[in-house]
Amino acid sequence: MGSAHRQHDNSERFGPAVRAKTSRIAAMLLIAASALTHPRPAAAYRPFDLTDASVADPGEVELEIGPVGSLRSGSSRWWIAPALVANFGLHGERELVIEGKRRSAIGGSADGPRTSLVDTAVSLKQVLRAGSLQGKSGLSVASECGVLLPTWHEERGVGAGCSFIGSQQWSAGALHLNGGLTFNRQHHWTRLAGAILEGPGAWPVRPVAEGWLEREVNGSFTRSTLVGVIWRVNEHLSFDAGARRATTSGTAVREIRAGLTWAPQFAR
Repeated sequence: MGSAHRQHDNSERFGPAVRAKTSRIAAMLLIAASALTHPRPAAAYRPFDLTDASVADPGEVELEIGPVGSLRSGSSRWWIAPALVANFGLHGERELVIEGKRRSAIGGSADGPRTSLVDTAVSLKQVLRAGSLQGKSGLSVASECGVLLPTWHEERGVGAGCSFIGSQQWSAGALHLNGGLTFNRQHHWTRLAGAILEGPGAWPVRPVAEGWLEREVNGSFTRSTLVGVIWRVNEHLSFDAGARRATTSGTAVREIRAGLTWAPQFAR
């Protein structure tokens, strides 16, 4: 959800019908996006797992599309394509977030099913204090609460969580702090804390970095760092790339991410 609740690296096999349905849904989303007009400036929150304290304007849509990515966890390797996050702006400084990603095993590296739909969630983001990200002074503060949906051929349970975000933007860059509590799909409590650091927003290509820690009560501990760049092509479109390294209870995780953020708006 908005990204503070991304987790874990198991997989199972899709049946042909589920694969076909997933492909159709992804294609429909992309076709619908291409039919939209009147784009607005993009705020690229790819390639991060965390998020910032801003939301889309009412009636507007932000599409975060990750068509390319690879993930290695221990001896297992996966290809991530597509990864989709759709942010729908609502009245009252709110935003509806829907997300999920398709993961396929590379070679014979997976012990279980080779294709799965993971990180499925629906959440509501709310600006609690308008600040520098909303063109005002001081700290921007937001909350994001939602439901972790059952995945296909991985985690079948349902979870929920809430996070709080504080963002401050300066001419020299921006800092976004995230903290959250989640009741995950295995019905264990997890705590997460992390930060995003960005270079100057005026630069067309700006460096970015992210770090976060997540601890499951009486369970796993994850430490994650990411470095990358965001290339703002124009006020409507940004591309991103990042490299992530993490450890989860001693297991090394390496990931390469690349994608784009496009902020179209339905014709009025």
